[in-house]
Formats: sequence, C-alpha cells, structure tokens
Amino acid sequence: NNFIPDLSGVFFGLHGVVAPIKHSLKYFFTETPGAQSIPEFVAVAFVDEVQIGDSNSVREAKPKKDWIKFFEDHPQDLEWYRFQSNEIHQFLKATIETLRRRLNHTEGVHILQRMSGCEWDDETGEINGYDQYGYGGVDFLAFDSQTLTWIAPKPQAVITKMRWDSHKPGLESTKNFIAHQCPEFLKEYLQYGRSFLQTTVFPSVSLIQKTSSSPVSCHATGFYPDRAVMFWRKDGEEIHEGVDPGESLPNNDGTFQMSIDLNVSSVTPEDWQRYDCVFHLSGMNEDMITKLDKTVIRTNRDVKLLNFLGVGTKPADTVTFISAAVVVLTLTIVTGVAFVAYKKKKEFWQSPQTNTKSQNSP
Repeated sequence: NNFIPDLSGVFFGLHGVVAPIKHSLKYFFTETPGAQSIPEFVAVAFVDEVQIGDSNSVREAKPKKDWIKFFEDHPQDLEWYRFQSNEIHQFLKATIETLRRRLNHTEGVHILQRMSGCEWDDETGEINGYDQYGYGGVDFLAFDSQTLTWIAPKPQAVITKMRWDSHKPGLESTKNFIAHQCPEFLKEYLQYGRSFLQTTVFPSVSLIQKTSSSPVSCHATGFYPDRAVMFWRKDGEEIHEGVDPGESLPNNDGTFQMSIDLNVSSVTPEDWQRYDCVFHLSGMNEDMITKLDKTVIRTNRDVKLLNFLGVGTKPADTVTFISAAVVVLTLTIVTGVAFVAYKKKKEFWQSPQTNTKSQNSP
C-alpha cells in the first residue's frame, strides 16, 4: 500500500479547525550510481521545510547561511552530520548494488532514495517519526516503530526486509533516532531558528476566471507558514454550496498557495456584491477579504501571461516518488549541491520516519 499524505493541515469552518502547529525535521538522501552530470550521493536536511544544510559525494556537509553560527557553536553536530553523510552514502551504495544484482538491473541508471525524520506537535507534544526507502521510483521499505519491523509493499523488497528485520541493533537504533534523537535535534533547531523560521508572510490574493462561464477562483499565493483557511461568504455567512476548495500546496520559493472556486453560473449580476472571499492566516489579526467584483477578475488572457512568466495558477505538485516508467528528474543545484526529487501522481510518502544512524545489511 502507498502511504497517504497527512491531511491534518486542511482547515474547515469559519476560521476552520486550525490544525495544531506541527514542526518537522526531514532528511532526504539520494544514491544514483552511474549518473554522469550529478553527484552520486546527495543529502539535504530541512527544518519546517527550510533547508538547513546539505552534502554530496564530492563535498562534505555544509550548513546554509542562516545556520552557520549554530554549527559554529555546536561543532560536534556538524561533525556528526559529516560522519553520518559518509556512512549513509556507503550504506546506500552497497544496498543499491545488491538490489541491482538481485533484480538483474544491470543496465541503465537506478535510483535509491531514503527519507527520514520526525514531526513534533508543540501543543500536544505528540511525536511521529519515520524511515522510508524508495527504489526505482516506487515505495520499497518503511520502518514500523510499533513492531520494530520493516514493511515491504513490493515482493522485490521481501528479502531485504527479512535481512533488516534480523538485525536487531539496527532496529533499536532506528527506533531510538526517530523517537528520541530526531525530536531533540528538532527542538534545538527550533529554539535557535525561532526568529526566521516563524516569520509570517502575507499573500497576494486575486480573482481568476478563465472564461465568462467558468467558476471564479479566489487565489492566494506567497503566504507562509502553511496554516491557512480560505472560504467564500454570502452576506457575511460562510457558504459551501457551489464552492470547490483546493489544497494548500508549495511554491518553488518555500511559500505556499491556495485556491477556492465559486460557481457563479446561477449568481445574478446584482447579487455579485453579496459575495466575498476570505483568507485567514494563522497569526494574522485580521482576515484578508476580497469582494466578488467583475472589474478586478483576471481573465484567461491574464492566466496565460502568468503561466508564460512561470507564475501559474495551479499549485506546485507535492514532492514524492515517480514510477520508473515515467521518471522526471528535477535537479536543483544550489551552490553546487544537487537535490533530486521525484513525482508520482497520487502516490505519496508520509513525512520521513528514519534513523540516519542505523546501518543495516542490504
């Protein structure tokens, strides 16, 4: 079974049921033996979706600008990351070579991914951790911290699962990392990065209608953090009939965007003034209210121009894995560091549950 995305960030109601504030520490690792134009190994770390550092097979772990002082004050943490990056690189390299031989994947470029990390709810104290692997663009193994076993969604992963399940020290190490060490790191990073991690960024809100018979889309983009509510009102009361809400999804710059459509086919011209779109961002004292007004609606022509400029009205896809048959490799190089992301329609991995310290035999 594929993993289902966490929908706790979807909000409902007047100001919705505002989801608890969840913080996250995520690690992404990619091993691509034989790749010619990118590093064989890439590792990237994020706190609350903000990159804090990275490393690859040609350069040791290096913090991003805002985090340089933290690691100067905590040199042992940076050394730990550098050691772990090398260990995980060697482990993933050995694992993918074993898989290629076992599955007779002797030709072409094959990709092994690992996602690990934890989430912490600062209201309830709840902690969720994960450690998951993908091979060839599909789910391969996921750690179950309740049973201390690995879950194999594909028959090809069963042999590896059995071997890793038999390695008890690795299982305990993985559990310890996702349940204790990762949350400790996360809380420490949140304390340090409070000033810039919790910055509130307000969106621009616009009305878009592709044709005169299309729904009117109320579109907010550029907001941060991802804790927002958006709804349509009539005469000051929230409405649901004729309303099609969209998800809050990421932009390429780390901010978020959200849309909600209103079917106006049965709305008379004189009634348009009775409708407005409301955007509420957690931490804002006031809502952003946009009146339904034909004179400010962007047309299909405007939408095409936005798309041409790279500011489309469609939210960015959620980063996840893609099947090997339709692999689209998106390579983002920041200061010489490559991070590989894969996309697969309607196939998601939950936030990583991983132990960056455990080493299992492939």
